[in-house]
Amino acid sequence: MAPETETRLNSLGFPKAAADTRVVVAMSGGVDSSAVAALLASEGYDVVGITLQLYDHGAALEKKGACCAGTDIRDARRVAESLQFPHYVLDYENIFRENVIDEFADSYLAGATPIPCIKCNERVKFSELLDTARDLDADCLATGHYVRRVVGPNRSELHRAADHSRDQSYFLFATTDDQLDYLRFPLGGLQSKGDTRGLARKFGLSVAEKPDSQDICFVPNGNYASVIEKLRPGAAEPGDIVDLDGKILGSHRGVIHYTIGQRRGLGIGGLSEPLYVVRLDAETRRVAVGPKSALQSSEITLREINWLGDNPFECESEQRVSVKVRSTRPPKEAIITPLPDRRAEVRLLEPEEGVAPGQACVFYDISGTRVYGGGWIHGAR
Repeated sequence: MAPETETRLNSLGFPKAAADTRVVVAMSGGVDSSAVAALLASEGYDVVGITLQLYDHGAALEKKGACCAGTDIRDARRVAESLQFPHYVLDYENIFRENVIDEFADSYLAGATPIPCIKCNERVKFSELLDTARDLDADCLATGHYVRRVVGPNRSELHRAADHSRDQSYFLFATTDDQLDYLRFPLGGLQSKGDTRGLARKFGLSVAEKPDSQDICFVPNGNYASVIEKLRPGAAEPGDIVDLDGKILGSHRGVIHYTIGQRRGLGIGGLSEPLYVVRLDAETRRVAVGPKSALQSSEITLREINWLGDNPFECESEQRVSVKVRSTRPPKEAIITPLPDRRAEVRLLEPEEGVAPGQACVFYDISGTRVYGGGWIHGAR
């Protein structure tokens, strides 16, 4: 009897031909997601492009450098037309406002420093869009994120991108095991952004030289306070700027104008040393300032842990990992201790500056590239 022929996996990990594999590509209109769609189409996959309209199309029609509105929707449509695969625009404005924009405003009003891009991935792109992809009988959902999905001995694993300077794993820590099984990240193994633009040029994409988006899509020019004031009229109530002992040093025009670690724009003169925002108290409308040394924290409390390790989080004992407390900071060694109700304590082996409630603390393999999840910062000492 002849031996059975081993079924080969295609580039997305499925045991069938590319033509028989349907892939929904999340297309924001930028070069990354467009390159993913072009690459998969060139390999013969059954590609379907979907762009989510996330905020007011009319108001944002000519806004550039964002995603999911205006010119970016048109760019995604042009790419799909040039490569001859179907493309759909889905109106998710209400879902986006309720799950991302409203929480962003409320978090700022509470004195936190939120990251709406993580909430968007968690509650819209990797939830609502993923369900839509399944409704279309797609085998997977592909995105242009710079991160890697690796099939490990126990489960699908999330790993940092090959190009650490482009790595976006910090923003994807909330991805669940089920979502990770369904997601694909074709750009995660590329060595540089130049490789992505090279793909875009190779396929003749009109977005090949399009600049990367820099601001939060619904926050023009990075002016968070103006957006919050529009969403929550009367939010910018004045209050006191105080030192760490509670002594009043001046006044401010609203807690929403300040973030932990801020130095400029405090409006306090005549002092012997620079002062930084150390603490925000939305309830008393106080902005506490202090020397740079007061920004250092060694212990962090986390909530809403999403764990991507091999064992249940509550079954883990203390373990040594690397953590990132800001997307732009390098990982630092720490000890994490699981607590009930998806909480954890993190003890940094070296103090970190500017740890802020509302930011994420993401866990990494101390000697490798694997991402073990993370949680939302609730407090720091």
